[in-house]
Amino acid sequence: MRTPSDDISGRLDPLNGDHSNVFAPELGEFPNANERASEMGDKETKTGTTTVGLKTDDGVVLATDMRASLGRMVSSKDVQKVEEIHPTGALTIAGSVSAAQSLIRSIRAEVRLYESRRGEDMSMQALSTLLGNFLRSGAFYIVQPILGGVDSEGAHIYSIDPAGSILEEEYTVTGSGSQYALGVLEQEYDDDLSVDEAKTVAARAIQSAVERDLASGNGINVAVVTEDGVDITRHKDFEDLL
Repeated sequence: MRTPSDDISGRLDPLNGDHSNVFAPELGEFPNANERASEMGDKETKTGTTTVGLKTDDGVVLATDMRASLGRMVSSKDVQKVEEIHPTGALTIAGSVSAAQSLIRSIRAEVRLYESRRGEDMSMQALSTLLGNFLRSGAFYIVQPILGGVDSEGAHIYSIDPAGSILEEEYTVTGSGSQYALGVLEQEYDDDLSVDEAKTVAARAIQSAVERDLASGNGINVAVVTEDGVDITRHKDFEDLL
């Protein structure tokens, strides 16, 4: 047992302020930390991914491919990368699968809590802000979602980056095949597209990415979000939508 002392101002031990002898690991402190992080990155299940979102007058269309990768290997050929998170809202995922799954569970819980407390659905602006705050916290590194939904103000598409910035768009893309999909959207998107026409454009964009991006493939998930709700379909053959 330590004997109390009247003057402890000059003492610098671990019990009264000096923690220099207490082990506190920091980034890079372990030997070969960078190499270990790189190895873990290759072993983490990732979506690879091409995801797109388009806004129309009557709702939004979200589409994704269906492939997940593990390093250089295809770990799954049947991944649903778009999920309903709100009665009239859906979210696509690109990046780490584990982080995305955790993000979706957290967002669903917050949406239900909001609705039970206030007796009304969360607006898309509020939902996008909530998503940005979650990502800004760093707890869901690294996920880059697209949020699409409909509320009293109409249809909305939000691109949200891993750092939490929020941009409302007419159309947007994320993922490793995004540059191929974006070229199609730039040429074919129009403000007057119907929902059915937007589904076709989205399918063409995903198909273009699948043909060139090794991390994208194995089919397409399509979510149509209107004021009536969220309808998600899965297609192994792109011809079903073209």
